[in-house]
Amino acid sequence: MHATAARSAGESQQRLDSLIVWDEAPFFSDRERAALEWAESVALCAETGVPDEVYLRALQVFSDKELADLTCLVINMNGLTRIGISFRMEPPARTQ
Repeated sequence: MHATAARSAGESQQRLDSLIVWDEAPFFSDRERAALEWAESVALCAETGVPDEVYLRALQVFSDKELADLTCLVINMNGLTRIGISFRMEPPARTQ
């Protein structure tokens, strides 16, 4: 669902396919890298915490409000994922 919306908004399939290896892919900006690193850290905070260096890198490219907004988005998406997993929901069939 989100990939379809991203493609409709002009995002390339290459970048979408490379999200899993964002830290190795050459075509993400510093701001995008900071957002992806922050999202991973927040999503795994129960296991790993959010390291100070990740927090400091995020503060270099995001204002306090932007970082708070990004954090709320990450929490929301993780919560929705947990609901979907808990209730054995399946993604809708993809239409061409």
